[in-house]
Amino acid sequence: MDNRRKKKLTFFTIGLIFLLSGVEYAVILPTIWMYLQTLDAAPYFLGLALSAFSLTGLLSGPLFGHWSDRTRITKKIILFANFFELIGNFMYFMGYSKWLLLSSRLVAGIGTGAGSSIFGFLTRSTAPEDRATAFASVMACRQAGLLIGPAFNIFLRLCDFHLGPFVVNKYTAPGLFMCLLWILIQLAVIFMYWDLPPLEKGNAKHSPNGQSVEEEGERRLAEVDNDEERPLMGSQEVEGSYGSVVVSKPPRLDASAASNTTLPESHESSSPFKNFSISREFLREEVVVLLAAQFITLFNQTALETMVTPMTQKYFGYGELENSVMYCLCGVEVIAGFLFVRWLSQRVAERVVLAIGLTICNVSGVWCLIFLANPLGGFPWQLTEFVIGVFLQVLGLPFVAVAQVSLFSKVTAEKTQGFSQGVRRSVGGLATILGPLWAGGLTENMYIMMGVMMALLALLTVMLAFSYERLVAPAAVEQVDESVNCG
Repeated sequence: MDNRRKKKLTFFTIGLIFLLSGVEYAVILPTIWMYLQTLDAAPYFLGLALSAFSLTGLLSGPLFGHWSDRTRITKKIILFANFFELIGNFMYFMGYSKWLLLSSRLVAGIGTGAGSSIFGFLTRSTAPEDRATAFASVMACRQAGLLIGPAFNIFLRLCDFHLGPFVVNKYTAPGLFMCLLWILIQLAVIFMYWDLPPLEKGNAKHSPNGQSVEEEGERRLAEVDNDEERPLMGSQEVEGSYGSVVVSKPPRLDASAASNTTLPESHESSSPFKNFSISREFLREEVVVLLAAQFITLFNQTALETMVTPMTQKYFGYGELENSVMYCLCGVEVIAGFLFVRWLSQRVAERVVLAIGLTICNVSGVWCLIFLANPLGGFPWQLTEFVIGVFLQVLGLPFVAVAQVSLFSKVTAEKTQGFSQGVRRSVGGLATILGPLWAGGLTENMYIMMGVMMALLALLTVMLAFSYERLVAPAAVEQVDESVNCG
């Protein structure tokens, strides 16, 4: 198969995986509380079930990322992680007890950890100047899943039959439906996903021999496909060794020598975590700022999502239909925002995109603190105030989300990108756990809830202002052994 087509199919499969993750969230969330009620679960079980999914994803992300960094293989990791999604959703479909349902969300959450490996793969297989575009496309796929997910509930709610010993109704059907979809994704990964070789570090638009980055990547992919006699070179080879010479590093073994090298020696010399230091990697100013942006924006987003439904019921009398329409409109806005950011990131620096998004979030925070903490006027004015606040909040999300993940991939070491992305996603997972807990306990104290959210945004704005000049992609982000030894 043509190498260009392999790359397109691989990226298309990644899009399907993120699309399905959005569909799962949108299909499970609307009915999980009523499902728990049929199992005689206490109200706090809803929070446990939602947090369990994020908790195991938080823990598994760095582990899967570490695995992909060491092996440079993502296909097997994705297949392994999706197996947990498949099993977890089947357990959700069985639904014998509230504890089994809670366990199902714990198991399914492990599968989300593959996202760190995928982001690491995208970082290694895209040029720095194209990275924001790739990340925006992937994130837009998940938002598309969130948008179309509620449509599946239209026919799932009509299910009422038996499948052997299992009951298929509007509560258990989402689990069976997602189980079948994850089986299809497994087939797509098997037949449409390839572990593309990483781009050489230091390349911009062109490689040293005049070829474009894409052409160079395709040439090296062809070399890998045609060389079946070097099993150690596929997963254990360090970056930049696909026929290239790395300056200021010891000379590489040729193919014949590599084939005669024992596995332990090859593994030791190619370990991306040799001389790796967590404190040196993540306690740098620019990295702390980007992790703070990840946490604060997701904390505020999930807190507002938790607050929106009780607020619409209290002030506008909205039911399930009205809220579904509202979420669909928000989904359309988010997808349009990601597409706009995808276009904008090709024309301005990511830190500019981040500053724009944070400015919008600050305006939204001030608006919500003034008008939504205690809505003023009659029904038309209250509805207008609410719509503007939600619109601004949703508008700023794509700018911050794409900019911070793209910048994070550039200011952290490329050879440990899977682990780094796992840490970043774990920080986001922690925010998605704490945000709903914070908002859920303060629905009657809106000034306190939104005041703290606004304070966090103000803190992030100050951090960004002081670190703005450092938020640039270095010419080469790598850990040099000599400098480590000197230090």
